[in-house]
Amino acid sequence: MTIKSIHQIGTISGRNVATMMGLPFRLVEPIVDALRTRKFVAHVRPAAFNDYYYSLTELGQKRAQTHLQQCSYIGPAPVPLADYTLSVEAQAAGVDPIERDDLQASLSKISYQDELLDQIGPAINSNTGMFLFGPPGNGKTTIARSLTQCLGQEIWIPHAILDDGNLIKVKDDAYHQETPVPEGDGQLLKAQEWDKRWVRIQRPSVVVGGELVMENLEVRHDHRSNICEAPLQMKSNCGCLLIDDFGRQRIAPEELLNRWIVPLENRCDYLTLPTGKKIQIPFEQLILFSTNLNPDDLVDEAFLRRVPYKIFVNDPSPDEFRSLMKTVASQMGFPETPEAANHLLAYYKQNNRPPRRCHPRDLLTQVANFCRYRRLPLTLRPEYLDQACRSYFSAL
Repeated sequence: MTIKSIHQIGTISGRNVATMMGLPFRLVEPIVDALRTRKFVAHVRPAAFNDYYYSLTELGQKRAQTHLQQCSYIGPAPVPLADYTLSVEAQAAGVDPIERDDLQASLSKISYQDELLDQIGPAINSNTGMFLFGPPGNGKTTIARSLTQCLGQEIWIPHAILDDGNLIKVKDDAYHQETPVPEGDGQLLKAQEWDKRWVRIQRPSVVVGGELVMENLEVRHDHRSNICEAPLQMKSNCGCLLIDDFGRQRIAPEELLNRWIVPLENRCDYLTLPTGKKIQIPFEQLILFSTNLNPDDLVDEAFLRRVPYKIFVNDPSPDEFRSLMKTVASQMGFPETPEAANHLLAYYKQNNRPPRRCHPRDLLTQVANFCRYRRLPLTLRPEYLDQACRSYFSAL
């Protein structure tokens, strides 16, 4: 790892090598000295704080190429699998039960029916799994994305783990958002004292939809770099894993759910490494299935028993629809027009069409686009709303 780090930069100080590897300089310094004794690296010039700048010799270049062929990973040093397992168990979501106020705060920016809180709250505290099902356009995905916020404080994850010579990358910028380490008087943890092989992130929220395939749930090995990529359930540990549009994946629902029967039951998963060795990892996340279909039509009773919470997200009531219209109109700059909501509700009744929570946003966006096109002031005139409805609902 040290030789590869020096090879990547060219000329680098010993302290910067230690920073790249996420290790204290006192651990890296004797390693660099040993490499210099073996003629793999050479001094270039002095550096501050009794340090030196190093570069690879010809012999060191050859050794670096050999190591890169074996594994091309360069970055913070990996941690043992056992350390990762302990960290997940210590930080698992659900350790501190949430209360109704916590749930209300996480859903404060979206519209929902109050009785939904008393269904979702116990499901989160169970830390098992839940189905959010119901008609499309009523905010199931938005609700699921918001639930991670009520799971608690930030967590620590390693950049990578190592087991049996296999390096597995855990940190993924697509799902893991770094947060600063708190500093200052009274803090138990100073930025200079934490192990740089670990990174502090917000609790992860991993969302996958119709693109999900079975390969995403297994360790993926790149034969060229010899680096393994952690599966989605591993990246979502201590957070939330949302399977959106469940039932519309390229794999059968039964195949996907059978893969998770044992993890949901035992709270652990088994992964196969490229060497053939099987490892056990924690399965500690809130797993959500969002679907427009009835869960009974997708899977059998054996699996439904392991996802004990099935929560129906219904259409908005007339009062909720009016409130949504008022909020969206204000956000988009329309003048307050209470009769606009009544006009749309009459349209729904006349055409035997149920309202959805997404309709105020979608329809008012069309009205706003029309007004800008015609260089008209933003207004919610009945004829503008009728035109938006003809366009929006023509193919629905």
